[in-house]
Amino acid sequence: MTRTPRTATRTTARRTARALLALAVPLTLAAPLVVTASASANDADVIRRGSCTGSTDWKIKAKPDDGRIEVEAEIDSNVNGQTWGWVLRHDGSVAARGSSTTKAPSGSFSVERRLVDATGADAFTFRATNAASGEVCVAKVSL
Repeated sequence: MTRTPRTATRTTARRTARALLALAVPLTLAAPLVVTASASANDADVIRRGSCTGSTDWKIKAKPDDGRIEVEAEIDSNVNGQTWGWVLRHDGSVAARGSSTTKAPSGSFSVERRLVDATGADAFTFRATNAASGEVCVAKVSL
């Protein structure tokens, strides 16, 4: 069978389209993976999660930050307007203390501090107490 120039052009176009499709499908599937990977925590981040004495949850994260350590603690009770007193300790010494109120939309609050990176492992403890209910959260992380 002899092909006409028009048939040869269609065949070449189909082959090119198939080749492009074969390349595009893996790239399309890989794109969400790239976005997910960039949105996740760094390898150096240490994250811990847990429950408090009631229905509240806590999360604490420590990560290196320009020669210091950034510590972020979050209390999530899913209830807006709760007042919590808290203390952040670094290697047993009080590094910060305060009071925070859970806010909309998630009924949570977070505390973030940049602290000195001491020699060796650094241990952080975040303790929060709900002023009204007496519920206690104790979050610990080491870096």
